[in-house]
Amino acid sequence: MTPSACAPPKETSHYQLLGHPTDLAGHLRTLGPLPLPATDGRAWGDWLLRALQASGLSGRGGAGFPTSVKLDLARAGGGIVVVNGMESEPASHKDTVLLTTVPHLVLDGAQLMAAACGASEVLVCVPAGRDRVADALSLAIAERRAQSHAATPEVVVRPPARFVAGEESALARWIATGLSLPSFRPDKGVPLRIGRRRALVHNAETLAHVGLIARHGPDAFRSRGIPEEPGTTLVTVSGAVALPGVVEVDRGTPLQDIVARSAPVDTIGAMLVGGYGGTWVGPPDFEMPYASISLRTIGASAGVGVIVALGAAACGIAESARLAHYMAGQGAGQCGPCVHGLPAIATDLTRLAQGRPDPELTERLLRRLTQVEGRGACRHPDGVVGMVRSALRVFAADVSAHQRGAPCPQWNDAPQLYLPRDTGG
Repeated sequence: MTPSACAPPKETSHYQLLGHPTDLAGHLRTLGPLPLPATDGRAWGDWLLRALQASGLSGRGGAGFPTSVKLDLARAGGGIVVVNGMESEPASHKDTVLLTTVPHLVLDGAQLMAAACGASEVLVCVPAGRDRVADALSLAIAERRAQSHAATPEVVVRPPARFVAGEESALARWIATGLSLPSFRPDKGVPLRIGRRRALVHNAETLAHVGLIARHGPDAFRSRGIPEEPGTTLVTVSGAVALPGVVEVDRGTPLQDIVARSAPVDTIGAMLVGGYGGTWVGPPDFEMPYASISLRTIGASAGVGVIVALGAAACGIAESARLAHYMAGQGAGQCGPCVHGLPAIATDLTRLAQGRPDPELTERLLRRLTQVEGRGACRHPDGVVGMVRSALRVFAADVSAHQRGAPCPQWNDAPQLYLPRDTGG
């Protein structure tokens, strides 16, 4: 099911990511000029750093790393600001919506970061094949160049369209070498580098927030959300809903309230929170606030801003097997856990969903999960392990039925709810 942009949320606020004019003139008329430094760039960079610290903004690309800390690490001068518009997660559509409807807001955030850290260029990464997004950005960049709106040169680049290619270390490596290979980074406090230059890589949504915080101040950002995790966030809702699309919500909004805005078409039996490498959440936790501080208590996270609603009649094990097969085919091929472990896990889940008699299947699957976890060359295998573990827990009744030899009746003929989105957009 291909998500599409929904109407902007009903809440009214001067702090809002969606709903601004697309063209540069309308953008500036609505939000005002971009507050770039006139002379003393260092002092202005200090001001932006303090504003981001006060706002409490964290990254919206999955890791949730404090935006101010990332900026501080990159302030050595002469680096590169990278806008991560890859959106490799098949169930996500939020960055596509931002880059095609409010590209100037995202690019403004990149310009602010470039000025604050002395970067020499802004690279906007859009995957090969997603031409509509690249065309919208190219048009916006041409407008900005014609009106001398961008102090730092902005360029659209096209990495390969693969799941792992959107990870920030994979982007940095691709820019430097042409190879989209992610790396295991246990210490996020070490800045990324592209050659000898420091790279500041931010998700498109994060930079859109920067563009608004610089104009309206950190208090406006903190007026939304919860004290521990302030601000709004974009969520792509899909699955068993009549209005799949992107909504803007306050951090801390209950999961069930977010899904309710997209008009469920069935009783919801579970939600996949955080994307294909996310976590299945069952009905007892539907009132859980959408904030990492809360989701962490049930082993979940906001991740890349995705909620997929599963109808109560669907088989969660069958759907998880499909997700695992997709993810197994998206590894970088750098390590055994991706090359051998993930396909084996996907195969075991498929056998379980098909109700094949195998008394050792579940024990073998659990053993494989343990063997794969924490041993990958990047975090990709760990995401699959977490998703599968949550499936075994939330869909325990289905597991028991399949272990008794009862196959999922929908395995062969049911429509797949979570087919990867066509990257041609």
